[in-house]
Amino acid sequence: MTLTKQDFSGGLLPPSELGTAGTDHSRGKEKAMLESFAGGDPFGSVEPEKKPTGRLIMHSMAMLGREFCYAVEAAFVTPVLLSVGLPKSLYSLVWLISPILGFVLQPVVGSASDHCTSGWGKRRPYILALGIMMLLGMALYLNGDMMVSALIPERGKQQTWAIVITMLGVVLFDFAADFIDGPIKAYLFDVCSHQDKEKGLHYHALLTGLGGALGYLTGAMDWGHSVLGRFLGSEFQVMFVIAALVFLICLTVHLCSIPEAPLRDDNTETKHLLKMDEPCKYGSIDGVKNGYLNPGYDEKKTLSELGKSLETPHTQVQTRMTVKSLMKALVSMPSHYRCLCVSHLIGWTAFLSNMLFFTDFMGQIVYQGNPYAPHNSTVYLTYERGVEIGCWGMCINAISSSLYSYLQKRLLPYIGLKGLYFIGYLLFGVGTGFIGLFPKVYSTLALCSLFGVMSSTLYTVPFNLIAEYHREEESQKEQNGGEAEANGRGKGIDCAALTCMVQLAQIIVGVGLGFLVSAAGSVIVVVICASAVALIGCCFVAFFVRYVE
Repeated sequence: MTLTKQDFSGGLLPPSELGTAGTDHSRGKEKAMLESFAGGDPFGSVEPEKKPTGRLIMHSMAMLGREFCYAVEAAFVTPVLLSVGLPKSLYSLVWLISPILGFVLQPVVGSASDHCTSGWGKRRPYILALGIMMLLGMALYLNGDMMVSALIPERGKQQTWAIVITMLGVVLFDFAADFIDGPIKAYLFDVCSHQDKEKGLHYHALLTGLGGALGYLTGAMDWGHSVLGRFLGSEFQVMFVIAALVFLICLTVHLCSIPEAPLRDDNTETKHLLKMDEPCKYGSIDGVKNGYLNPGYDEKKTLSELGKSLETPHTQVQTRMTVKSLMKALVSMPSHYRCLCVSHLIGWTAFLSNMLFFTDFMGQIVYQGNPYAPHNSTVYLTYERGVEIGCWGMCINAISSSLYSYLQKRLLPYIGLKGLYFIGYLLFGVGTGFIGLFPKVYSTLALCSLFGVMSSTLYTVPFNLIAEYHREEESQKEQNGGEAEANGRGKGIDCAALTCMVQLAQIIVGVGLGFLVSAAGSVIVVVICASAVALIGCCFVAFFVRYVE
């Protein structure tokens, strides 16, 4: 059976007529199709079907691989940079290039993924490309010295090229690893129901902590004197092989976890939806039958809205954004989104302030060592011992993050997202404050578990709030008959805007903390500042962030 334009002008049949028409064989089949499409109610809301737990865990594997590689970078990037002879004046440049690029380009990539018409889906092509960039960056910074030695015979040029290649690798890896988080979160939001989004975010945090713990433990082993170390040349090459294998396996599992329905491009949209003078079959009302999603439609839509949107398709079709319109969309972002971004910025500024200098704090303040002393001196060896213990503290942080992400699921029904958000900032602020006031070995290691509470909070609660905001907007759109303002924002750009705050926090920490340490003459000021910023964040998340009832 086919429908013409005149059929659509009359609207869809009411439920009573659909029931009467059930005696007709062909109409009965059409009704069954509509009911299955709308979850049993032909005029109900269409939500993605519930995903098995195994699929959500497979989707979260990308976070395990990403965090494993991050831990390897944290353990080895400083020794690598020192081994190639990087001047101290270029250290800040290495750490600032990537977050500056990420802060500028992350929303652009997020918006582009919202409109990607690849047959593989909107997000997965970007995730794959960024994963390849991560592997390339890791290959350059862990193997740059060896590659230069093999390709450039002149010893005078080897050091210069080794520094260039290693710096390029670090910047490329950080850039891709920071970027990939946004498309992964948007991919989860696209393909899951609201309940599955919450579960998926908890699994993300769980496997993020597990990946970090495994990465730190792997980096703590002495691979240089192992069989693999002797075969491959050095522990840097061993770590590259292990990290690359782990990441490739995790990325492959992630990309195969949950299928995405691809978007149609504008030409296909016009051909199939705007030419209403040609007969259209029921299955071509929306792209569900043939596996496509139309760019003008949300995942959640009532069937009665479909006929209305077909009558006025120009109000629903979303065009690809330019940089100018993108900036306008970000500036005109609703106030509750802006407040969430500010709270995320405060949280990451506090967290990174502590994490980036923690091993140095352990070596200089807790163990009373001196990194500038001669390398064969007792105080320098004491400093190195403190750095090693600091790495174990980071491992405790990763494990506690994984455990707390599981505990969050149990606490959520009792204290809600507001309670989880507030507790994460409060415990981190109090814990770092005690570490700064009482810098003792065992108390510091014990309080490292509170870092994991903050880490898990930052990886889950803000994105849960984004999902709540989207759900509220979809509900309001249904109540308004499917009409909503075309503000040019999608889930990709919202996730990207939130992730941008991580890069902005890196820029603030990279520029500001160096001056603070120089002015105070001690790295203890870093821990005190992290505590103060986190406690300010407590007040912000309590009074300024909006929570959906």
